Amino acid sequence: MEEQQKGFLSHAVLLYLRMKQVVVTGIGAVSPLGNTFKEAWTAAKSGLSGLGPITKFDASHIRWKVAGELRKFNPGLYLSPKEIRRLDPFVHYAVAAAIMAAGDAGLFNKTEENDLLNNAAVLLGSSRGGIGTLEQAFVMRHENPHSIVQRKRNVSPYLMPATTISMASSYIAQKLGCHGACLGISNACASGTNAVGEAFRRVKFGLENLVFCGGAEAPVCSLCIEGYGSAGALSEINDATASRPFDRTRDGFVLSEGACVLVLEEYGQARRRGARIYGEIIGYGNTSDAFHQTVPSPDGEARAIQNALAEAGLQPEDIGYINAHGTATIIGDRVETQALKGALGRAASSIPVTSLKSMTGHMLAASGAFEAAASLAGMNESVIPPTINLEEKDPECDLDYVTELRETMIEYAVSNSFGFGGVNAVLVFRNLRD
Repeated sequence: MEEQQKGFLSHAVLLYLRMKQVVVTGIGAVSPLGNTFKEAWTAAKSGLSGLGPITKFDASHIRWKVAGELRKFNPGLYLSPKEIRRLDPFVHYAVAAAIMAAGDAGLFNKTEENDLLNNAAVLLGSSRGGIGTLEQAFVMRHENPHSIVQRKRNVSPYLMPATTISMASSYIAQKLGCHGACLGISNACASGTNAVGEAFRRVKFGLENLVFCGGAEAPVCSLCIEGYGSAGALSEINDATASRPFDRTRDGFVLSEGACVLVLEEYGQARRRGARIYGEIIGYGNTSDAFHQTVPSPDGEARAIQNALAEAGLQPEDIGYINAHGTATIIGDRVETQALKGALGRAASSIPVTSLKSMTGHMLAASGAFEAAASLAGMNESVIPPTINLEEKDPECDLDYVTELRETMIEYAVSNSFGFGGVNAVLVFRNLRD
């Protein structure tokens, strides 16, 4: 037994010695706030709303008429006409974000970067995958099943591959020539944050040198809007102020589309090749409430926050900013507030908190990745973007919510994502500014 314990100890020491410092060197995004991350980040700092009337389908017959749609997005900048036809929009968005992230990371600049791309891994999260294309195929096939034309019409041979969750990651790999690990992660609203967290672990433990990670969604279709609406999750406020995190009048989230991809790599490698470094990922918490299909638990969320801080080696007092999940559901915002108090104790009341979903709406998997990117950008620029539409705080949501752009030095930041089924993912970042 003693020899076995020594063996375990030696293995643990070896793992510790092999652990790498993980940094973010590239960001790409398409969102309701803009078709580049720079454009979206500028809009977020200005407190602009990306929400508006649904145009993807006729919403006149339903109660929920507002969404966060991409505006003037051109997939032809990244894909051929044939690829556009054969792929669901969530893949269009993912590929666009990944190509922009690769460019931002300087991976197209030099011949020696080809090896990095060739061996790179891709981990992309999506909650709903190609649900819009599936809905269209079903409607086309069954809207008039008795017509001769309809009976002869075949389902597209690309329907299944085009809509599967993993197609975002695998098509990014195909477009960029990445031959490393390739995973599609579907963990409800936490999917994008889980993808970033799992990528962090793969680089930290030396399994990969460079990983593309994030989330992509295109859920603005009748089936999703009516499905979330029927579950009582969507806001029935039909204007640009519909997403009201932590506000007394909030009544649900606003469904949105988009994608965000981050490039993660080992710190020494990034320095050697002269890459821009946005910041370091130092902690990741991933827990299950094991409680309810749709009702969140403050205990499960708090454990995810605590686990992430423990891996980062931080105390609650060290945190300078919290990027909240903050969806604007009545129960969700209250539970997240309770979770932050449970995890951080007295420090919770003095840490600035914001919800970007007040401006972007809820991009599901894409939100977690986008919020991670925004946390890093805010740390770099020493600013915290506002939570808009917060006019009167819910008495049960009583933390320091930022409602106007705030200038402040941030050394450590936390970003939360929580999903249906009680799946929780939390990331912790460190500012590496010289």
